[in-house]
Amino acid sequence: MQAYSKEMRRDVLASCDAGEGTRAVALRFDCSESWVRRVKQERREQGKTAPATTRRRVPRWTVHRERIEQIIAESPDVTLQELKDELQTDLSRQTLCTALRQLKLTLKKK
Repeated sequence: MQAYSKEMRRDVLASCDAGEGTRAVALRFDCSESWVRRVKQERREQGKTAPATTRRRVPRWTVHRERIEQIIAESPDVTLQELKDELQTDLSRQTLCTALRQLKLTLKKK
């Protein structure tokens, strides 16, 4: 599903500013009332009128970053399962592999 255009958001906000109610604006522009409320809320709280262009998600492994680096520095031949056990986390081995790749750390076998 594609985001509504900037122009539509601008028109919806202009209609709301002109005094039209949320339901009337939603019916006029053929969108949901909750979307109209959300657009108004985003402008009120964040000053944002354009749709988000990218998702800004923080990976779950970032809270373990320092500990991961420390474990790899102490024993570079640790396996992903051993790393997971050492961290005592519910992160998957694939997630830990992704974290190591992004941190540019490698597991070196002796």
